[in-house]
Amino acid sequence: MQYDAKTPAEYMEMLDDDWRRETLSNLRAIIQLKAPIFDEGIQHKMLSYGDRRGPLFHLNAQKHYVSLYVGDAKKIDPDGSLLEGIDVGKGCIRFKKSVSLSETRIDEFVERAVELWNQGENLGC
Repeated sequence: MQYDAKTPAEYMEMLDDDWRRETLSNLRAIIQLKAPIFDEGIQHKMLSYGDRRGPLFHLNAQKHYVSLYVGDAKKIDPDGSLLEGIDVGKGCIRFKKSVSLSETRIDEFVERAVELWNQGENLGC
C-alpha cells in the first residue's frame, strides 16, 4: 500500500489502527533507539531513515505485512541468525501478523546494520 503522506506524522495518522500500526510503530521505535542521529522522513511514499549519504531503512505497511527495507539483508546477517523466523527477501524483511517483534532479534539486526553503515560499508543490493 502507498500512503501519500508528506511527513512521518501524516504517514502514521494514515495507518489503520490495527496490528500493522502497532508493528510499524514498534519497528520505528527500534530504529530511532538504535540510530538516534538518523533523519526520519518520507521517501518513495514510505518512512525513511538515514543520514547525509542517503537512507538506510524504509518502513511501509502493506495489506498483509509490514516491510522493513534495508538493502541486502545478507550483508548484515550472513548466517541468518538475527532474522530467524522472519520472512526475508533480498532487501525486504516482512513482518506478518503472526510475528511478535519481541520474539525476534530485529533490534540486534538494526543495531548491526547501523554499525556497518557507520563503518562505511555498502549495504545495498
